[in-house]
Amino acid sequence: MEAGDGTEEPPLPLALTRFQVSEEFGFLLPDPLTELPEPYGPWMEVAQELPQLIASHRLRSRVHQMPQLSARHLRGREELHLAHLILSFITMGYVWQEGEEGTVQVLPRNLAVPFWEVSEALGLPPILSHADFVLANWRRKDPNGPLEIENLDPIITLPGGESLRGFVLVTLLVEKAAVPGIKAIVRALHAILQRDEETLQRALEELAGAIEAMSKALRRMHDHVDPAVFYAVIRIFLSGWKDNPAMPAGLVYEGVSEEPLAFSGGSAAQSTVLHAFDELLGVRHSQDTAAFLHRMRNYMPPPHRAFVEEIRRAPSLKQHVLSSGDGRLRAAFNRCVSALTDFRSCHITIVTKYISVAAAKAKAGRAEPGAGAGPALGKPPTALEAKGTGGSHIFSFLKSIRDTTREGMISA
Repeated sequence: MEAGDGTEEPPLPLALTRFQVSEEFGFLLPDPLTELPEPYGPWMEVAQELPQLIASHRLRSRVHQMPQLSARHLRGREELHLAHLILSFITMGYVWQEGEEGTVQVLPRNLAVPFWEVSEALGLPPILSHADFVLANWRRKDPNGPLEIENLDPIITLPGGESLRGFVLVTLLVEKAAVPGIKAIVRALHAILQRDEETLQRALEELAGAIEAMSKALRRMHDHVDPAVFYAVIRIFLSGWKDNPAMPAGLVYEGVSEEPLAFSGGSAAQSTVLHAFDELLGVRHSQDTAAFLHRMRNYMPPPHRAFVEEIRRAPSLKQHVLSSGDGRLRAAFNRCVSALTDFRSCHITIVTKYISVAAAKAKAGRAEPGAGAGPALGKPPTALEAKGTGGSHIFSFLKSIRDTTREGMISA
């Protein structure tokens, strides 16, 4: 990093505000806007009725009636993020309204063009991503109340009722639990430069504590999300049109590209938190897994992506701990790696329950005449039975990530 006059800046590696990372909220968008300016009322109206419009098969016709609006009147990051959230939710509803057998090949111009414009302005892809679904999709019921599930709601929802709400908000609480760990990264890297082992050890203890709190938050998924509803209703709306057998050709964005474009669906792999922790701890994933994770960084807001890159370029924490010969530092480092391994094991447990077991139950239901989830739950998707919504082969992918994380331990 160089200062304006060409001289070297003092080595303060990571000021969070430089990367649009909040001291209080981490990668979450702080107190997102919930209303767009007046000209964008038609988008807001459709977005606020999405579950009903999709359930009654009226969303596509409503989208066709929307006026052609330009995104150029949107001002500032908050308005752009809300517009991206709204347009991405409408897009997912439009594409998947009739399930995986009734997909469309073209996103109409009045949706595709403004969605593209907003995406370009934010540096995000024109599809629903973790940055929309979780980071920018929350509001407090009581503005002065705590950031707890009872006091939170998503701004925009899709079919899935309370389970959809729970899925968004539990994931949000995992992001919130990570905040002390994000701040600990900054302190740890600064401590390495200062050769301040006491501060470094404290930072690593804080990081480990944050990852343990993330696991605790993630386990709340069991209390707030019904596996049958997640599998049969919610999951398809998070699915993309890359590596998805239900949409092998991708999607034409009318007025933007005559050729179909392919984008991955929303995925936990798009959360900047875990990428940041991996880079700090020097976790090295296998080639195929690393390639997928790297591609998922294109679905993060560019400043968050830059934050991860900055950690990657920083002096190696692992090498510093090894060369220090300090047993307490090594123990603190290993506690972080162990906590991250446990978090990934917890994620595998959740995915097993919500995808693998739920898929088996859905298949059994299909095999029984007259059985099944019923109209309220919709027809469970089959194209993604063994894949994540991002398009990865989910179990081999998650187990590979967990195992390579464990290998990052420093042996005594």
